Amino acid sequence: MSGFSAAAGAAERCALGVHARPSSPAPRARQPVVAPLRGGRRRASTLAVVSRRSLVVPRAVTSPTGRVSPDLVARFNLDTNSELQVTLNPAPQGLVAEINLVVTNTSESLVLHWGALRPDRSEWFLPSRKPDGTTEYRSMALRTPFIKSGDNSTLRIEVDDTAVQAIEFLIFDEARNNWYKNNGHNFQIQLHKIHHQGQGTSGTTSTVVPEDLVQIQAYLRWERNGKKSYTPEQEKEEYEAARNELIEEINRGVTLEKLRAKLTKTPEASESDTPASKSTTTTKVPEELVQIQSYIRWEKAGKPNYAPEKQLVELEEARKELQAELDKGTSIEELRKNILKGNNETKVSKQLKNKKYFSVEKIQRKKRDIVQLLNRHKSSIMEGKVETPTKQLTVLDLFTKSLQEQDSCEVLSRKLFKFGDKDILAIVTNALGKTQVHLATNYMDSLVLHWALAKEPGEWKAPPSSILPSGSSLLDKACETSFSECELDGLRCQIIEIELDDGGYKGMPFVLRSGETWMKNNESDFYVDFSTQVAKNTKDTGDAGKGTAKALLERIADLEEDAQRSFMHRFNIAADLVDQARAAGLLGIVGIFVWIRFMATRQLIWNKNYNVKPREISQAQDRFTDDLENMYKTYPQYREILRMIMSAVGRGGEGDVGQRVRDEILVIQRNNDCKGGMMEEWHQKLHNNTSPDDVVICQALLDYITSDFDIGVYWDTLNKNGITKERLLSYDRPIHSEPNFRSEQKEGLLRDLGNYMRSLKAVHSGADLESAIATCMGYKSEGEGFMVGVQINPVKGLPSGFPELLKFVLDHVDDKSVEPLLEGLLEARAELHPVLLGSPERMKDLIFLDIALDSTFRTAVERSYEELNHAALEKIMYFISLVLENLALSTDDNEDILYCLKGWSHAMEMAKQKNDQWALYAKAFLDRTRLALASKGEQYYNLMQPSAEYLGSLLNVDQWAVNIFTEEIIRGGSAATLSALLNRIDPILRNAAQLGSWQVISPIEVSGYIVVVDELLAVQNKSYDKPTIIVAKSVKGEEEIPDGVVGVITPDMPDVLSHVSVRARNSKVLFATCFDPNTLSEVQGHEGKVFSFKPTSADITYREITESELLQSSSLGLQAGQAVPSVSLVKKKFLGKYAISAEEFSEEMVGAKSRNVAYLKGKVPSWVGVPTSVAIPFGTFEKVLSDGINKQEVAQNIEMLKRKLAQDDFSALGEIRETVLNLTAPTQLIKELKEKMVSSGIPWPGDEGDQRWEQAWMSIKKVWASKWNERAYFSTRKVKLDHDYLSMAILVQEIVNADYAFVIHTTNPSSGDSSEIYAEVVKGLGETLVGAYPGRAMSFVCKKDALESPKVLGFPSKPIGLFIKRSVIFRSDSNGEDLEGYAGAGLYDSVPMDEEDEVVLDYTTDPLITDHGFQKSILSSIARAGHAIEELYGSPQDECEPNKYIEDHLDQYGFASTMLKNGSVQRLRGSNQPYFVLSRGVKYEVHLNVQSYC
Repeated sequence: MSGFSAAAGAAERCALGVHARPSSPAPRARQPVVAPLRGGRRRASTLAVVSRRSLVVPRAVTSPTGRVSPDLVARFNLDTNSELQVTLNPAPQGLVAEINLVVTNTSESLVLHWGALRPDRSEWFLPSRKPDGTTEYRSMALRTPFIKSGDNSTLRIEVDDTAVQAIEFLIFDEARNNWYKNNGHNFQIQLHKIHHQGQGTSGTTSTVVPEDLVQIQAYLRWERNGKKSYTPEQEKEEYEAARNELIEEINRGVTLEKLRAKLTKTPEASESDTPASKSTTTTKVPEELVQIQSYIRWEKAGKPNYAPEKQLVELEEARKELQAELDKGTSIEELRKNILKGNNETKVSKQLKNKKYFSVEKIQRKKRDIVQLLNRHKSSIMEGKVETPTKQLTVLDLFTKSLQEQDSCEVLSRKLFKFGDKDILAIVTNALGKTQVHLATNYMDSLVLHWALAKEPGEWKAPPSSILPSGSSLLDKACETSFSECELDGLRCQIIEIELDDGGYKGMPFVLRSGETWMKNNESDFYVDFSTQVAKNTKDTGDAGKGTAKALLERIADLEEDAQRSFMHRFNIAADLVDQARAAGLLGIVGIFVWIRFMATRQLIWNKNYNVKPREISQAQDRFTDDLENMYKTYPQYREILRMIMSAVGRGGEGDVGQRVRDEILVIQRNNDCKGGMMEEWHQKLHNNTSPDDVVICQALLDYITSDFDIGVYWDTLNKNGITKERLLSYDRPIHSEPNFRSEQKEGLLRDLGNYMRSLKAVHSGADLESAIATCMGYKSEGEGFMVGVQINPVKGLPSGFPELLKFVLDHVDDKSVEPLLEGLLEARAELHPVLLGSPERMKDLIFLDIALDSTFRTAVERSYEELNHAALEKIMYFISLVLENLALSTDDNEDILYCLKGWSHAMEMAKQKNDQWALYAKAFLDRTRLALASKGEQYYNLMQPSAEYLGSLLNVDQWAVNIFTEEIIRGGSAATLSALLNRIDPILRNAAQLGSWQVISPIEVSGYIVVVDELLAVQNKSYDKPTIIVAKSVKGEEEIPDGVVGVITPDMPDVLSHVSVRARNSKVLFATCFDPNTLSEVQGHEGKVFSFKPTSADITYREITESELLQSSSLGLQAGQAVPSVSLVKKKFLGKYAISAEEFSEEMVGAKSRNVAYLKGKVPSWVGVPTSVAIPFGTFEKVLSDGINKQEVAQNIEMLKRKLAQDDFSALGEIRETVLNLTAPTQLIKELKEKMVSSGIPWPGDEGDQRWEQAWMSIKKVWASKWNERAYFSTRKVKLDHDYLSMAILVQEIVNADYAFVIHTTNPSSGDSSEIYAEVVKGLGETLVGAYPGRAMSFVCKKDALESPKVLGFPSKPIGLFIKRSVIFRSDSNGEDLEGYAGAGLYDSVPMDEEDEVVLDYTTDPLITDHGFQKSILSSIARAGHAIEELYGSPQDECEPNKYIEDHLDQYGFASTMLKNGSVQRLRGSNQPYFVLSRGVKYEVHLNVQSYC
């Protein structure tokens, strides 16, 4: 019981029957008297039994004279006619106390069995003063006979020992051998101690309350106070306050019985608790059985963590249940036999031995570096697009092709049959309205077709003579036609063509005869189904099958009809296709998975007109899964998909594994006398063709029997698992009947069906935990007729203690409190992980075990949702870390997931240490985790959905099943459970971090019509004719704001300084992120309505308005009624130079970006570096294009494509970009550029070889080509800029391998506060900050008058950092980036000569995140750099002021710094005058390279 250890400790004391009182001597421990023995000496055998003594507390009466008057303190009903009355005469100082007992309407044989209690003794002690006739009973108790007086029996006890606190007793009727107790407990009379301070002083009384009640009351107080964490002193105070509350109630006259009933929420004693008659002898329940029964109750309840008072109640409830059975006439031995099933007694003993007292045990997880779980096995879709090399066409392929190429010939279906080592192909076509059947075979001996037509299955009807092929012989019910030879491309085959009339035929059965030899289709007739259209026309259309292993999917479609005959056929076909799938790469493996998944979800036929033995299915499964196992070992990049396939297939197995399914149903029928009805129908189905449905049917029978034969439960289980009455009737051996068992069959059926379920799951279930564990740990023979003779040996080489770990998992798999189970499952998976990376024996069994552990984990997490509803934040965070670990163990490329896990673990540590930034840090990792899940979902969709759609069309799968294919895969995995937990904790973290529900990126008050879209990208080129507020589910960061849009609301988190964010602020468009899904859903629900949005400093208010209010809005004219202010370009000319140095930069030669770099040179502080630059000036592109080496081909093509573009054919944009890349560099350009770069100190790429220069030249051309990228073109088009007048200079600089990159605003763009600097920082190159890279940058603000005190607003969530070796970058610098009223920055590309490396970032090792001193120094330096540049320009550098605006950043090459090697500072190249900051005794080098963004 968190936060109240005294009450928590009471769980142990209560379970032991110990009543502890702080600051008191050791309390007594005893049990209710069952035999006349005092419980103290029997305590070892009665642990965990709670003895509740009924305290009869006398009211305090004081008297100034010696003896106070007697007081009736209690009445008790002993049976229907008898009552016990107790009066007490308290003892003044020096006198004795008198206790008078009167029992009404009694016999002469009553005996008081009693003893005295005092504080310093834990057991009864025997007072020296005792009534006449008293005897000692085994030196443990006193026995005093009552004195008969008329109809009553009386007894007086005098106590002269001041140490006696109370007497405790039972009454025994010797004549009836009957014990009278107080509602199952001992009677107790509390004596009063009266302290005198002289004659006439008033006395004070001390009332003792049972400690178990004090414990309960203390717990209730703790709950009422919000379960606070108490110090030990506060716990003691609370405990005594609880005691005082109970004493007050007793002193007000509340009886102990009522107090106990109130606290434990149990009924008070009533007449029903008394014996039914005087002659009844009450048999008491042995305490060890009470312990076991309470354990069974606890297990059934899901092993919850009970508070101490709940443990007391549970023990009493267990006692009542057993007592009720005894009262019905059940003997002790029968009772013992009933509840001592399994190993319950052992479990209880273990709990008591370990002092767990029915609380959930936990495993001790090993400490391991989670990076040990790292998998970097990536397999791109591009790899999968590589189809199998074109194979040599067979003669049957050529025959198919010849039909497909015929004009007006539509192929309706195509079916390939095998007989021996030969094939026969049946193709049904429709040509000019006529249906034709074409048969072709590679069997070249003499061959006759023996055939007929059928209007219903199984029919053989002779065809009409009018349609017989030449040379046919008509028989009674059939026809015979000889095959004729045919040659195609030099290959020979035999063919027959039959043209049908409109006779309404459904199919054509046939067999083959060669001489006297008849050939059939695996013991059955061949059959061409005219109604089946296996291959649709989509098969051969241009885009059909794009992004799939198309040839493989078409092969699967060709074989599907054969696969539908039975699972044996399907799995053998799958095994035959494994090589082709492997050759097709990742998409080939995905193709097999999609096919098997369609089967597992019952979208394909499981069995049709074919009987198969279960062992044959099992062997086929075994063959297929063996192939998957071999691929798992050899191709680690496919393991994630292979696991999915294996999970859908099931384990299978050679030998008797499948045969047991067939044999053991007979054992069940024989053992339990159920050979007819539903059980016989199921038996026939099992013998004919067992399937995964049988697992569900068996479970439905078990549930039906367990529910005492409630048929509704049977159907409920079936329906929940997709089995309807119609499906039961659709089997080749249908199940018509419902189960109908007798009560005497119950126990045997539960036993035998439970055993049978193991056999079914062993064959069909790939994710069943019990069968997976049993297979790896070894089977034991058990149950008559079940598993007989089975000897499955344990897998060798498993980690030490692994069997015990799996046993722990099985023991806790149904626990209500799932945390220990989740820890056990994860520990088992973590132990298994390194084993699966190798090549262990029986790897397949270990893979199935891991699949089962994963599946059980997901189910347990889903079961925990209710428990987590009221859980503390720390527990939800812990569960998230567990689910992340489980997801990492199931993912091939899991680096991002692992770093999310590390981040969550660090956030939990920060929370424990009460770090004031913990919530902000945790929120960043929540966002990153969401990004990881979204990325995974997108990867699955791109990988699987095209195959699902194409194969679904080929196999006629229901469209709804195709549409949700990938969605259902995602929902069934750990990603879905993780997403649910993130949704729970998100609002809590936002509240703790004081983030609110909104982040306002562009704070503009707007009004407009709400329009909901999936992606802003999809509508960026659209123009709205009325003011529109777009609610976009996805905003990447590089989009344009469409015309007419006045506001954009999104749940996405683009950087404040991303392209779309800058566009929104420049265009005076509201742009905000909404973090609260409920708020977002509410706004989306108002689609089409007119709303007004008003941003505040930390929130957004919104309301619905009328259209008239919209018309009156002052924002209307500025927002949607007018286009962006008209701007114009001045066409630039080539001024005779291909390259210029920084000293030559001018407005006529280069854009604002280059000019600002030149302006900063020599003016910024020495610790702010400005890199050396040269430029390729305006007009150079046009000059190169007009050069003779390019004029004929490239220039003419571009002119043609421009004319195409002018006709709004926007596909020309991509074609122009491709054409630009064909330019050849003039010799003079190469010469001049080399001279300028070398003289400026920039490395010349050509010095490293011609290939390096070609790389540089390609980068230059890509910058020029970016003039025609879609975003830039539509942006200039929107403001009516003449695109031909746009000129592109190129700024050439050396690129630095940056540790961090940043962007600064010297006026906060979100609040407009000019006294505050706002900046964002990313790890690595700045392209992840200004480009469309997911996640948020680290952000901070800093007051200009407190530059040494930056305040972090948000930690980074970007998963990717870009890093590059020392190289050269070519940066776009157009004349469209510095126009008044139009911000063109970021529209065009900057291209490094070398490709950046994408690195998955681990922020838990980044000092900028984890080292507060280092963080402060870096952020302060960035702020001071921004402030210095602002002072240089003389005004705030804000993007709303073109020509003055500078975002100080490193675009793609960033600022160099903070590298520490071997405890010393490494001086980086380019850092001529480093700035040193002392942090925690270590010097860090900080050197900022600042670049202009305009």
